[in-house]
Order: sequence, then structure tokens, then C-alpha cells
Amino acid sequence: MIARVGDHLVVEGVHVGDRRRVGLITAVRHPDGTPPYSVRWLDTDQEVLVFPGPEAHVERAEDS
Repeated sequence: MIARVGDHLVVEGVHVGDRRRVGLITAVRHPDGTPPYSVRWLDTDQEVLVFPGPEAHVERAEDS
């Protein structure tokens, strides 16, 4: 997974009732764009450090 600041991290729910979460990537810690990422969740405005799992994908800023 490769990301840039401004991309969106999308985490799909894996269980019934889980919601899809979308966050704005505000910082990338490695020069090659690999995780972890600082993400501001759009639904709560909370900023957290995320190590995305297999249920997550990146949507490029220009694609949003």
C-alpha cells in the first residue's frame, strides 16, 4: 500500500453492522509512502496513527 498526503484511506467493515470509514491522510511517515499513516477520520475529525490491514485501501486525491 502506497499513499501520499491528501489521499483518502478507506477501511471497509468486515462484519455485519461494521461501517465503512474514510479518513484523510495527513502525514506519511516513510519516504516510499508505506504505512503507518496519520489519518484524520472524516466522521469524527479525530486524528490517529493507522497501520492499515487487508480491509483497507487508498483512494488517490485526484480520484476523489
